Amino acid sequence: MRRASRWRGVRALAVALTAAVLLVGCTSAQQKLPTQTSTPVASPTASADLSPADAAAVQKFYTQQLVWTDCSGGFQCSTAKAPIDWAHPSQGDPIDLALIRKPASGAKLGSLFVNPGGPGVSGVAFVRGRVGATSATLQKNFDVIGWDPRGVGASSAVKCYDNKGLDSWLYDIVPGERGSPQWLDASKQAVTSLGQACEQNTGQLLGHVDTASTARDLDMLRANVGDAKLNYLGFSYGTMIGAIYADLFPKNVGRMTLDGVVDPASSYDELTELQAQGFESNLRAYAQWCLTQDKTCPFKGTVDSVMSAVAGLLNKVQQTPIKNSDGRMLGASTLLLAVITPLYDTASWPELDVLFKTVTQGSARVAFILADQYNDRDQNGNYTTNTAVAFQAVDCLDYQFDDDLAHMQAEAQRVAQVAPVMGPFFTYGGITCWNWPFKPVRTPAPVHAKGSAPILVVGTTNDPATPYQSSVNLAKQLENGHLVTWKGSGHTAYGRSNACVLNTVDDYFVKGQVPATDPMC
Repeated sequence: MRRASRWRGVRALAVALTAAVLLVGCTSAQQKLPTQTSTPVASPTASADLSPADAAAVQKFYTQQLVWTDCSGGFQCSTAKAPIDWAHPSQGDPIDLALIRKPASGAKLGSLFVNPGGPGVSGVAFVRGRVGATSATLQKNFDVIGWDPRGVGASSAVKCYDNKGLDSWLYDIVPGERGSPQWLDASKQAVTSLGQACEQNTGQLLGHVDTASTARDLDMLRANVGDAKLNYLGFSYGTMIGAIYADLFPKNVGRMTLDGVVDPASSYDELTELQAQGFESNLRAYAQWCLTQDKTCPFKGTVDSVMSAVAGLLNKVQQTPIKNSDGRMLGASTLLLAVITPLYDTASWPELDVLFKTVTQGSARVAFILADQYNDRDQNGNYTTNTAVAFQAVDCLDYQFDDDLAHMQAEAQRVAQVAPVMGPFFTYGGITCWNWPFKPVRTPAPVHAKGSAPILVVGTTNDPATPYQSSVNLAKQLENGHLVTWKGSGHTAYGRSNACVLNTVDDYFVKGQVPATDPMC
């Protein structure tokens, strides 16, 4: 899943895969399994260009013995240590990385690491809830392993606000018209306050939750579980982790599938524009389905008239917000999140019927239920994960942001042209990390993974959150990339599309079979 910040577009996050997953840590009473230790495998690439002290520290991290304990339901949990800063691994206190695995039910081929996306989504919860969305075939042949990346969940985590502060950050209506001086000033102040709170409550870890650091953690974990090569299935933002891993450690790539690609070469503006188009396209697809196949469709007329009606609702609640029973006010940004959430999966489109009916009737209840689902907020007002702030922290390190007003205004015009209904809410992203305590450490660039084993790149032709073109782009960038296309709608393909995608990916992982050409599933 890629999440929405308050002022920029929603980027891909695997919501369809994770929305119903309960975050379950591995801190409860556990039964120790002394036989379930891992055989560490050191990586010579990990200690390149390091001082003797740092090289020794890397070796220590790579050869740590993980102790797996029973954590109910047939799962085993463990905690690994990682350096807070891979550039200086001998310095600072180490951080914790929480892991969970479901042991292979048959003859084991190795481990399969999975990541659901984010940034900020718990891999522990992903495996606990759905065994990482893997098939019975993969579960038979692999130990399926999920982990909470640095900054996330049960690992050493980014911490910023309490529940009340998060409510204000995520749901308060920013005063003024979008892009106006009043709106920009209020937005900048809110981001500045968030950054200050995150730095105060997280410390130096806030400057080391970038994706490259997570990829280095992943190579260490590969060694810790005793695998010479990494087998990996990444969804959405999880594809970014996998792609950067492959570029850093091409010789360590075993069998890797990247589904629903976030293109590492895309700039922030390019990614935003593509995603605005993706959600606009999926909203139009919903409108077509609603008018022609949906017996409870709240609209009549044409696809264009439906799009106009949705635009009208967004404008109406922005001008006259609707008060929810808990006192929160429904403005356009929160309504947009409510609209976006069901668009991740065609099976959820009927929820849009209810949403549009109730908002038209003046009720904010369903809109807040959907937005709360997106933001991992329970009915008691508690946030069950730290996904929203972890997302912010990672992106502020991973992307360059241009906050020049003329640039943002030109970008706003461009996005509004390609996505007239949803596009205006994907703009002015240059202020996303205004006055953030730490500067970006990554410049978007193509990844090639020269010398790697074959890598499958799966793309959905009408993916709202990670548009298909990103998968096409990555498959071309990779020296040994192989595109697998699913002609469908919704976010990601494996496990929610058809037998063609499922069998292609499973045969690749289990048998090493790489399709000669794109199967066009």
